[in-house]
Amino acid sequence: MVDNKLLPKLSQNFLEILDDEEYYDITIEVGNDPDIKIFRAHMIILNYRSPYLRRILSTNKKKNDETLVHIKLSNISPEIFSVILRYIYGGKLSLEEYDNSDIIKILIVANELSLQELFPYLETFLIERKADWMEQNFDLIYRTSFENNSFLRLQNYCTDLIAKAPNKIFNSPKFSSIPEKLLVSLIQNKGTQASEVQVWEHTIKWGIAQNPKLPSNIENYSKDDFNALKNTLQQCIPLIRFHNLTSKEFSEKVLPYKKVFPKELYKSLIKDFLNNDRKPIEQVEKMKPCVTDEIIKTNLKNIDSEIITFQHSKLISKWIDRLESTNEIKNSHEFKLIFRASCDGFNPKKFHYVCDNQSRTVTIIKVKDSNEILGGYNPLKWKSDNSFGITKDSFIFSFRNSNYILSRVINEREAMKNDSFNGPSFGTDDMCLFLVFGFFGLRVRCKRTNYEKQIRENYESSFVKDFEVFQIL
Repeated sequence: MVDNKLLPKLSQNFLEILDDEEYYDITIEVGNDPDIKIFRAHMIILNYRSPYLRRILSTNKKKNDETLVHIKLSNISPEIFSVILRYIYGGKLSLEEYDNSDIIKILIVANELSLQELFPYLETFLIERKADWMEQNFDLIYRTSFENNSFLRLQNYCTDLIAKAPNKIFNSPKFSSIPEKLLVSLIQNKGTQASEVQVWEHTIKWGIAQNPKLPSNIENYSKDDFNALKNTLQQCIPLIRFHNLTSKEFSEKVLPYKKVFPKELYKSLIKDFLNNDRKPIEQVEKMKPCVTDEIIKTNLKNIDSEIITFQHSKLISKWIDRLESTNEIKNSHEFKLIFRASCDGFNPKKFHYVCDNQSRTVTIIKVKDSNEILGGYNPLKWKSDNSFGITKDSFIFSFRNSNYILSRVINEREAMKNDSFNGPSFGTDDMCLFLVFGFFGLRVRCKRTNYEKQIRENYESSFVKDFEVFQIL
């Protein structure tokens, strides 16, 4: 029987240890001058609670003369570290007591100290309890989440808001401070409820805000002023669908800023508007056939991969449909990138956090210091329950120069291995991504067990340079 009623007393005792001034064996100098504070702590507790502090302490062993170990954490504020330290000892964190901006700071420090169980908890609290505040401070949330690849839940929140409610970002009081990358995402979003002229007006507003020395009246702009605004908006202007504007909107809202346009784009727009030879982009898209060979080719050519090419994806699509290499593609398979280790993290836990419960996925692996590419197709959902996935449709493969090896599953009952401590794993050991304790980096091993062919020349494991996971739509 497990009785959680006993845990509060344990938590209280550990906090009393933290407050005890007699038995500490380490001092931690936190902050920058003039805001510096010295904390007393216990190496054994820090060692087991924080992998980050464990690495620091491993190089700062206690000396034989019994001198106290002293470390510095200059990039953390004393106020936030005090909160984190009490969590490390007591396992408690009353988030309602803190300002929302402080919770963001706690989140960042929790990630820096590798408190893996804490920052998902903080992310969930913000998403479920502080949604209104996050919308009002979306620029801060966006920067925080995408500057730290561990914050996958906040990244998903940001992506969903951009897709489903972009107007909330446009109308945010802090819209002018959003990063350029976010503005580009908003402009490209075809689902926005804002009209195209509103998108243009918001883009101009953002560009002017990045150049606070510009005159308040455009009639007073000099050549240098227009050039400054042009340089700021050079990534954004070509993405705006000006053909969706009326002639009046184009004349009144766009023409005053003609000097910020690339010359060829401006000439083309003027010609189209004067000839009345334009169609809204939405109309053009509706006129396209639903499925054609050209659309199939476009979907594949636009694959967002750092490892494979259009030709690779075309061949993988045929294998999914069980076609011969000479057959024509019958279905339009879109490769949607959902995970990239070089961006999202090489730890298998990151893979399972993103990819668990995702079905119909292709894993692509680039072997380090080699021209080998390995991969596999899993029609089932990834899991972390240490079970075997049963299917007759999975396969693994390898590419080397212009040659390839395709290997389909022969033991259906052990086609996929859902190992919580490993990355994507096919068969018992046919293709497995894993970490080896004591070594830095992810490794891949291929030893034929449940698939028809050995896809590598030897059984030795190799380091992984990068791996990607795509969902097949």
